[in-house]
Amino acid sequence: MNTDRKTIGVVGAGIVGVCTALMLQRRGFKVTLIDPNPPGEGASFGNAGCFNGSSVVPMSMPGMITSVPKWLLDPMGPLSIRFSYLPTIMPWLIRFLLAGQRSKVKEQAKALRSLLKTTVPLISSLADEAGAGHLIRHEGHLYAYRTESGFAKDRSGWELRRLNGVRTQVLDAAALRDFDPNLSHAFTKGILIEESGHTTNPQGLVTLLFRKVIANGGEFVSARVIGFETEGQTLKSVTTSRGNIAVDGAVVAAGAHSKSLAVSLGDHVPLDTERGYHIIIKDPDVTPRIPTTDAGGKFIATPMETGLRVSGTVEFAGLAASPNWKRAHVLYTHARNLLPGLAPVVSEEHYTKWMGFRPSVPDSLPVIGRARCTPDVIYAFGHGHLGMTGAPMTATLVSELIAGEKTSIDITPFAPARFGDRSHRANGPPALELPSRQNLT
Repeated sequence: MNTDRKTIGVVGAGIVGVCTALMLQRRGFKVTLIDPNPPGEGASFGNAGCFNGSSVVPMSMPGMITSVPKWLLDPMGPLSIRFSYLPTIMPWLIRFLLAGQRSKVKEQAKALRSLLKTTVPLISSLADEAGAGHLIRHEGHLYAYRTESGFAKDRSGWELRRLNGVRTQVLDAAALRDFDPNLSHAFTKGILIEESGHTTNPQGLVTLLFRKVIANGGEFVSARVIGFETEGQTLKSVTTSRGNIAVDGAVVAAGAHSKSLAVSLGDHVPLDTERGYHIIIKDPDVTPRIPTTDAGGKFIATPMETGLRVSGTVEFAGLAASPNWKRAHVLYTHARNLLPGLAPVVSEEHYTKWMGFRPSVPDSLPVIGRARCTPDVIYAFGHGHLGMTGAPMTATLVSELIAGEKTSIDITPFAPARFGDRSHRANGPPALELPSRQNLT
């Protein structure tokens, strides 16, 4: 199609938003990024920085319900729910547990693999284009287990990976020590996934991608998006705290803040936020060789430019509650269990802490597809723990939808229509063939 003068408003300047902006620019669209905060300062800032195409295992798995009470009772555990938030999150939790049926997780894993398997080459291409190639590593990802019984609990997840073409290398205790001598000798088994990659600076990566968007002629508006102005099924403008911005199409990539925008467009998506925590140990005595998951502790340690990032834990408490910094402090204890060479913490000045909002839906699949009330708005949110990994292909799919092209993969599993019966086109044309408009900032 002729994309001359067609302007797309991208709501959200995190990793999904900036990747989408770049993919749209590759197809000749003009782009306006809209976010009240500087680019990359949301969940994109605080994630583990991993590009794991192998992350096909849904968060809800068969038998998980038996583990939840133990996690909730353990102050060091990977899951916490604020009691005051329980009535709000309960419908989401019910959907989450129902999504963990054996027949469903196979389909979810298949869909995730289609979305994630090309993430390393795609993000590498975008990073090279933006002068950020030095921030990308393709060195693999390691999962470490203390006991064979611990590995057995995850066996169904590894089977899902195998069924979806993920190749792994099993390391026994001796091979694990040879691979990474810094890991505790309490670990007796490792699973190495060589296809994975990571970034050594998530915010730095988003910043350089954003700068490329601007260098390509894109605009950035620092404003909060309130809604959308439509005329019939035609999008007229994005309504912001700084006024209306005239566009020919829009993308909702606002992460955990996307729910109300979807509601304004007629879509009631069961989106909630998993509050994630991390710490960065500024000058660590030791680091893992590559990003390493302590499979029992459910956290990841990633060596980065700014230090050793230790990230994990899930807390349900909504968007408004203040952080529970105990959830962050405990990560240092976890890190020392993984890496005994780390010095005991002397004070909190030894590391920095962070809390952010992961946008999560119960079935672990992001929401990608057209809005109910207008085909001119495309959703691209709900990636949960997989924002970095899922961003490049999500951006590709969104740009294909807006250009009226056949999508690279089947996006039916990600369609917003899956949450309720309605008439909804999940894939393919129509393309945008609207009169050109200038941006209003």
